[in-house]
Amino acid sequence: QVELVESGGGSVQAGGSLRLSCTASGSVQRFSWFRQAPGKEREGVASIMRIGGTQSYADSVKDRFTISQDNAKNTVYLQMNRLKPEDTAAYYCAAGFGGGNWLLPRRWNYWGQGTQVTVSS
Repeated sequence: QVELVESGGGSVQAGGSLRLSCTASGSVQRFSWFRQAPGKEREGVASIMRIGGTQSYADSVKDRFTISQDNAKNTVYLQMNRLKPEDTAAYYCAAGFGGGNWLLPRRWNYWGQGTQVTVSS
């Protein structure tokens, strides 16, 4: 069992930036960030392969968000720039193994507890 601990959420005005962090207690092959707004389904935001660092992004966050990792710390980051009110959601770190469609929540083995991001206009 791998535990994921997230930090870095908060409130910011539109156009601002936040950085989320997620530290894993064990080894995984891939990390991702998802978000879920009230009344909406959980959606994939970004993903990164632990080996090689290949990144994937949802169209809604491309060119604004950057996923990165520090393998020595077993930590993944989500740098969020030019935030918009529609980015407001609970953000979840996920981790797992193997390939498949990273956008599908069911493919991920482990989940963090979530951290709230609120963007005001």
